[in-house]
Amino acid sequence: MTNIPINDLKRILESGGEPLLRAAQETLASGWWLNGKKTEAFCAEFAAYVGAGQCIGVANGSDALEIAFRALVEVRKPRGREVVTVPNAGGYSAIACHLTGLVPVYADIEEASQLASLDSILSCVGPDTAFVVTTHLYGGAVDVPELRRRLDDAGHRDVAILEDCAQAHGARVGGRRVGSLGDIATFSFYPTKNLGAFGDAGAIVSADAELTAAANSLRQYGWSSKYTIGQPFGRNSRLDEVQAAILSVLLPKLDEANARRVAVLERYEAAAPAGVTLVRASTDTVAHLAVVLSDERDALRRHLTEKGVGTDIHYPVLDLDQPGWRDLPYREAPGGVPVARASVPRLLTLPCFPGMREDEISHVCEALGSWQS
Repeated sequence: MTNIPINDLKRILESGGEPLLRAAQETLASGWWLNGKKTEAFCAEFAAYVGAGQCIGVANGSDALEIAFRALVEVRKPRGREVVTVPNAGGYSAIACHLTGLVPVYADIEEASQLASLDSILSCVGPDTAFVVTTHLYGGAVDVPELRRRLDDAGHRDVAILEDCAQAHGARVGGRRVGSLGDIATFSFYPTKNLGAFGDAGAIVSADAELTAAANSLRQYGWSSKYTIGQPFGRNSRLDEVQAAILSVLLPKLDEANARRVAVLERYEAAAPAGVTLVRASTDTVAHLAVVLSDERDALRRHLTEKGVGTDIHYPVLDLDQPGWRDLPYREAPGGVPVARASVPRLLTLPCFPGMREDEISHVCEALGSWQS
């Protein structure tokens, strides 16, 4: 057996495509392709699933971040312009900072989970902080309630928390799903996500009526009413009806699909040899990615490639080291980001998706277990 892919999206249709094709065909036949009942229905369903007050569909997860950033600034009117985030999550929160004129401040991470260190976040927060972004990376969930408690105890009740949930649809902390834990949250429905569309799509969710109203205006030109712009920096960012219809079909299957992902992760965890450690959050995970840490990452990758196992690296460059951002403002935590820096050359992603066959999972386990450092 060779060439086990990191993901194979064709299998979504192969394993149950009739309802998806029917939903898409019915939507196309309706002649209503934007701002219609399919988007309205999915947003209501997803808000109920997350446990948030309202969901606003947008074109993609990056737009969701930028619009949510602007909504927080517009509504909360923070004194500062700094956004505390992490440097190891693909650059998406940093992009939103740069587009909105905010300054990223990079907190360090915890090695075992690769999630933000709450201690490091607290060390970054000060008079110039606008808000904090908690990225639920690789399917793991940041303990947002504990962060909120610690921020409040430190006198930072005015500092909002934005959850970046692009890699953690359905994960929970203390029985509550991510997206319902902070002031506002963003989701991507990129096809490979735990809940993925058949193209680009995203959402913003919040229980704060002012924030959702601001986000809803900003995602459609900043309108206060049709053709009347009530706030600056609006844009055109819509979740289209076909993608909304597809997401409505997939949403009821999300928890089952997440369970299959976690089962794959646990198989790898049991098979991993000495010197190879599975990344896993101490709170909860929905196993968006199966990521391992190894001091001999490149040799391990060559070994797996020879065994026919596809691999990737999420992510090979820290945000603060991106060459295109060299001249843009940023700040590191007072203690720097040593754990994030030490992790980059050790990260390796293995195949992990709900449609993996049993023989494929076993083959990856055998290939992983046969590695000798």
